[in-house]
Amino acid sequence: MATEYGQGYGLDSGSGFPASTERRRRLPAALRAPVEGRTWRELGHVLLSLPISILLFTYAVTMVSLGAGLLVTFLGIPVLAAALAGCRGFGALERMRARALLGLEVAEPEPLRMKRPGVMAWMGAVLKSGASWRALLYAVVHLPWAVFSFVVSVNVWALGWGLLTYPLWFWVFPMYAGQDGIQLYGDETHRVYLDNPFEITVTALVGLLFTIATPWIVRALTMVDRLLVHGLLGPSRLASRVVELESDRGVVVDTAAADLRRIERDLHDGAQARLVALAMDLGLAKEKLQEDPEAAQRMVDEAHGEVKTALQELRDLARGIHPAVLTDRGLDAALSAVASRCTVPVRVEVDLAERPAPAIEGIAYFTVSELLQNVSKHARATWAGVEVWRTENRLMLQVVDNGVGGADTSRGSGLAGLAERLDAVDGILVVDSPAGGPTRVTAELPWRGEHVR
Repeated sequence: MATEYGQGYGLDSGSGFPASTERRRRLPAALRAPVEGRTWRELGHVLLSLPISILLFTYAVTMVSLGAGLLVTFLGIPVLAAALAGCRGFGALERMRARALLGLEVAEPEPLRMKRPGVMAWMGAVLKSGASWRALLYAVVHLPWAVFSFVVSVNVWALGWGLLTYPLWFWVFPMYAGQDGIQLYGDETHRVYLDNPFEITVTALVGLLFTIATPWIVRALTMVDRLLVHGLLGPSRLASRVVELESDRGVVVDTAAADLRRIERDLHDGAQARLVALAMDLGLAKEKLQEDPEAAQRMVDEAHGEVKTALQELRDLARGIHPAVLTDRGLDAALSAVASRCTVPVRVEVDLAERPAPAIEGIAYFTVSELLQNVSKHARATWAGVEVWRTENRLMLQVVDNGVGGADTSRGSGLAGLAERLDAVDGILVVDSPAGGPTRVTAELPWRGEHVR
């Protein structure tokens, strides 16, 4: 039935894609490139760059020159601010063009920071903004590059397609130009024309080579455009870092609040509830001590069991926050203790010549603990392994199991929260978990050496 469906609807057997698409994908990339949509979009970007860059260059140079000339008067500052603001506006259009034709996603630069509202504050913010001056620089330097890329692209593209289609239009020369074909060489006594079948075929083959090479030449030219747009019209590295740190600070605050809520909930629903019941049982036992000593003895025994359970819950809660063995003996002993509580055999290898900073050590412990809990609850594995080592200035963690796989950080599970927690300290979480397993989770943390404990 599946084969009939594929044949009836023009699908390639077993692929789920149209047969024509499958045949196109079997072609080498070099042969597909001249007719791919990406090639034509990139060529369109190059062709549009010339008129746009001329307009942008003219506006920028004219306005900046006018503003610089008027600096001796009070009009110079507003004109310069208007010039920079216009360049920022053109920069927004260029980012949109790069997104549409080059598939380049560039974030907006840092916004203007005005301490107070008003025209004067706006002009000051525009003039102080690094993004404004980068947009002006883009307007100036993009014109020579746009001219160069336009000339190269148009000539190579026209030459390639012109020579490739030469067998179709060579008859124009003897009929309208009075010569046998394209003149390859000529002087006062001798001329060479491309007019016989062999020469026409070779010309077409040369055109094919140029046609195949043209997309890659255009792609190389647009790579410079990508760098210009990304480097001059996007946010600066400092601004990006500030935004990242603000986001990480929010994650840290949210994580700390969630941990406090979890601790409060565990204390309220666990140990605190048991201690309240224990106090009530001891009170009843005290009342029955004279009337019914045997019943009081039974109640005291039950209260003793509740005390043990409450103490165990408190130990588990403390172990989940920061266990004493981690402080006293480090990651090797702490992770071995965690592995011993896992439901499957776990092999632990810790290769560290020295201990990391307490904060990094605590995050590493928490990360491995969470991953081993996932192995116990969801993996259906028969074994697992934990490896910890240092690579230059990074602390590497890896947890492997032979379970059913399918773990994914994009599903909003505990792995997503773990990834956010690591990202808050410039860490990385990489999950490789195909369906059917095995699962390999690698965490990377910044290394900071141990200082004061």
